[in-house]
Parts: sequence; structure tokens; C-alpha cells
Amino acid sequence: MVSTSKHRPRSRLFLVLVAIAVLGLACGAPTSPPVDADYAAGIERFRAEREERLRSETGWLTVVGLYWLEPGDNSFGSGPGSRILLPEGRGPEIAGSFTLADGKVTVRAGADSGVTLEGEAITERELHTDVEGKPDVLELDDLTFYVIQRGDRYGIRVKDPRSEMLREFSGLESFPVDPDYRVEATLVPYDPPKEVQIATVVGTVQPMLTPGRVEFTLNGEKLSLEPMVGEPDDEEYFFIFRDGTSGKETYGAGRYLYTEAARDGRVVLDFNKAYNPPCAFTPYATCPLPPPQNRLPIRVEAGEKVYGHS
Repeated sequence: MVSTSKHRPRSRLFLVLVAIAVLGLACGAPTSPPVDADYAAGIERFRAEREERLRSETGWLTVVGLYWLEPGDNSFGSGPGSRILLPEGRGPEIAGSFTLADGKVTVRAGADSGVTLEGEAITERELHTDVEGKPDVLELDDLTFYVIQRGDRYGIRVKDPRSEMLREFSGLESFPVDPDYRVEATLVPYDPPKEVQIATVVGTVQPMLTPGRVEFTLNGEKLSLEPMVGEPDDEEYFFIFRDGTSGKETYGAGRYLYTEAARDGRVVLDFNKAYNPPCAFTPYATCPLPPPQNRLPIRVEAGEKVYGHS
């Protein structure tokens, strides 16, 4: 007798499973759950506000110069003889000078130079730096300039709302929003907070405080980062980090991330809000660099990508 097994109908269960599989392929069934709409909208608002700040007339894209002061007089103006060179045609060829002496900076300007501070013409004034809170911001034409201090170095930072970098800014690019990169971490506190020496892109060293080590798990890896604070009771943590995307999809010197300070020993890290430091957009920034303990051995495919060819 000839076997008829090859002509028997398949089981009903088998046919149902095949139908489900075919239907899934036809409908393009997602391989992961959709991102919560409210969460995604919040991240997009964060990114839009960041881009708006970059595009503002006082944002990092307007920085057109950083001049380190020498002891004694440092002339400034739009002429080639000025040590601190302002954009051509924007004020007198020699508008005045900055004098650095005994850790203090004094500006001296001609009575007809057009230099003002808070809307009033000035001829001589000792200036507050950016490490003393809000610096004294001088104005000339529509330029602004002020004193920055990095360790024992003092410089003049110049901003121009007509800068080429601002005119040519093409917008930011980021990884798609991914809630898996929002993780809860545990703070292992240092008592007292520890001072760390953070290198900068201009070769200086900036002392910062870290309140402890933040431990978390991401992509199946147990990791840790040290946040930085200005004072032990700061309400925000500042993270400077590198990861496996640095120098590839993201800025080579690393990225920054702010979070709320620890509450009950817990910290929420949302790498979808990671962003490029100012030095990704201008050569006149003094960005702190990630310390060795903040170099993650994994790829963090979240947050802001590299801008242009920086």
C-alpha cells in the first residue's frame, strides 16, 4: 500500500501560526514598543530650546575672538595695530586698552571711543570677570566683550551678532529619541566632596568639586560617572563624558549632560539630552574635558551628534 501521509492536511494550529507570521510581515509589525508621545515631545522641546539659544545674538555662535592678556597694557580696536582686534570697521582703530596688574583688569577708553557699560559711556573702570558672577559686559557698536578668567590667565572674549558662524549655522542633528537611554542611577557619595582637576581645551586646569560617584547600568553594562558641582549644595549635576561614539558620530572631545542633583540617593540620567560643548561650534571656547573616570567603554547612541566637521 502506498503511503498517503504527504497528502494529509496540516494541523489547524500550524496554519494559524503561519497566518499570524504572514500578517505580521505584511503589516510591518514593530520590533520594539513605540516611544511615549509626551516623553518624545519633551525631548524635542529641549532640543529646540537649545538650538534657539545657539542662534541668539549672545549665543556661542557669536563668539569671534578670545585674546589672552599680557601683564600691563593691551590695546583694543579695529585697526591692525591693536593687540585685541575687533572686526574691521566696528569702532575706532584704537579704542582703548585693558591693563592687567595684580590679578585685576582695568579698561581705559577714549572719551569719544563709543565704549559703554550698561548703556553709559566709560573712560576707566576695573572690571568684574566671569568667575565673579556676571562679568561686566562692554559694548561698542553692536559688539560685546568681557573678561574671562581661567586659573591665573585672563582673557577678553568678543561677541559679534553678525558673525559668520551664526549666519552659516545649519542646525543640530541628534540620534532618535530612545527611552532606553534614560536610566536611574545611584549616588555613592564622597564625604566630604572631592576636588578634582579638570583639563581644558586651552591647556589650563580647572578645579571642580564632585559630590560622589553615580553608578548605573546601560546596555547591560555596569558603569559609573562623576558629576561636577560648583558648590556642595548645588541643585544640578554637570557631567562631562566620552563614549564609543566620540570622534565618530559625536564630538571628539566628549559631550555634556545636566541632571537634577541626587534625591534620596537617586539620580536620573537622560542621555537623550546629552549635548555638544561650546568648543564644537567655536575655536574661542575654553571647554573642560572629560576626566579619565568619565570615559565610558560603550557607545551612547543618544543625544546630540557632531556639528559640521568639528
